[in-house]
Amino acid sequence: MADNFIHNMIDKDLAEGVYDEVYTRFPPEPNGYLHIGHAKSIWLNFSTAAKYGGKCNLRYDDTNPAKEDMEYVEAIEADIKWLGLNWEKRLWASDYFDTMYEAAVELIKKGKAFVCDLTGEEIKQYRGTLTEPGKESPYRNRSVEENLKLFQEMREGKYGDGEKVLRAKIDMASPNINLRDPIIYRIAHAHHHNTGDKWCIYPMYDFAHPIEDAIEGISHSICTMEFEDHRPLYDWVLREVGFWPHMPRQIEFARLNLTNTVMSKRHLRAMVENGAVEGWDDPRMPTIAGIRRRGYTPEAIRDFCEEIGVAKANSTVDISVLEYCVREDLKTKVESRNVIFNPIKVVVTNYPEDERETCTIENNAQAPEMGTREVSFSKELWVDGEDFMEAPVKKYFRLFPGNEVRFKGAYFITCNEVVKNEDGSIKELHCTYDPETRSGSGFEGRKVKGTIHFVDAKTGVPIKIRKYDYLFKENEDGEMELNPDSVEYIDAIAEPSVLDAEPGERFQFFRHGYYVADSKLFSRETPVFNEIVGLKSSWKK
Repeated sequence: MADNFIHNMIDKDLAEGVYDEVYTRFPPEPNGYLHIGHAKSIWLNFSTAAKYGGKCNLRYDDTNPAKEDMEYVEAIEADIKWLGLNWEKRLWASDYFDTMYEAAVELIKKGKAFVCDLTGEEIKQYRGTLTEPGKESPYRNRSVEENLKLFQEMREGKYGDGEKVLRAKIDMASPNINLRDPIIYRIAHAHHHNTGDKWCIYPMYDFAHPIEDAIEGISHSICTMEFEDHRPLYDWVLREVGFWPHMPRQIEFARLNLTNTVMSKRHLRAMVENGAVEGWDDPRMPTIAGIRRRGYTPEAIRDFCEEIGVAKANSTVDISVLEYCVREDLKTKVESRNVIFNPIKVVVTNYPEDERETCTIENNAQAPEMGTREVSFSKELWVDGEDFMEAPVKKYFRLFPGNEVRFKGAYFITCNEVVKNEDGSIKELHCTYDPETRSGSGFEGRKVKGTIHFVDAKTGVPIKIRKYDYLFKENEDGEMELNPDSVEYIDAIAEPSVLDAEPGERFQFFRHGYYVADSKLFSRETPVFNEIVGLKSSWKK
């Protein structure tokens, strides 16, 4: 991987004795399913800890009970385990609510926090702009005693939602808007999954997060660039509360942006709720659950994160880089199967009527150790629609009238006649085979330029294929919008061994691409396969 500025900073901290060990954390909010962007953060936090022999916690940011659900907790843990990573401790921000309350009281006692009665809209108006300073709240100079009393009453449920907030007292003229007396506690009469009805006041993220890191002994709090402007507040909270002499260090990196991809929980949730997709694990979704069902491998995701590295500047990575990593991981891992799209029947007119034989084909040409399999050959066969052209274009070496090709693992076949239906469509191709040219027989006569695959018409089985385009496409205004043609349903014919697949099992469909038996829908009765990725790449390493 390219130079990692985060690791360079950690190296310096360790060399200077700032920290004795590296302790990181991944702190998701359980309000939706994780997406490929989160995978980068997961990889970065866990791999950084592993590099230095340190530890990484999984900590749920559950400070907003109205938006959280245990379904998302279970999904997050399944995603992390699928990526092959293990956390040191599973923790909840809500485990620290008592300490956070004590920290808030400490700020009040030090004259660093006050209870404010302004409405949310008024606080916004008082905040000022990037070029103009804010205006102090008329409640800013309440006494310590009054603030302690009001904050206690907030905790006791005396006030309604939004009626009062607790704000840090910092600097309303600060050029950093985040330091203009930010809200650190708000009232929310909502049942919490972990603490029940113990609390009706909840800490804001910017107040809770540094305290969580400090309590756990996190050395390096790695987060995305949007928190860079929040770092002074992160440090202010820990410094002014003063409970933790050894403060964590926040380091920011650029979040992952991918072409043809929208990575916003809000947008993804809206698509799930309005039925635009099958669910959070729709194979077109950029969620980790979606790409897992799509057939991507955890190794490919880790390789992708390693390939793109980390940076300070935001940029957009071409999705072909991700597809390249998936393709590279699969090419020596999965077996090949013959599958026919847009089938055309071939009748081998000089082959015995009732005879059938088996041909030996390698399971993976790039991995001989994966062995071989037997496929059936008889008088009537199916070939791919793309492998025949009645009026061939230049450099077309597959089947056309008068041309000879090799049927992979079998014989040389010559197309002699095109038989059509009354409407002019192709009914079947009449061909002949040369029995001297069987694969593996040592035949060294004439050469042919084309090799195509086939499926025996007597043994072939129908399967359903879902071929995917990107879920989002850029419109003429440069905005991402839902692609109405993001999935194509294809009826195909396959060699019968595909029916023995396990849900989630991956294959290369010879000359078509990589496919996976759908983890939800696949069975022998409903053999549904999802396209993982095509064979060709527009991106080179």
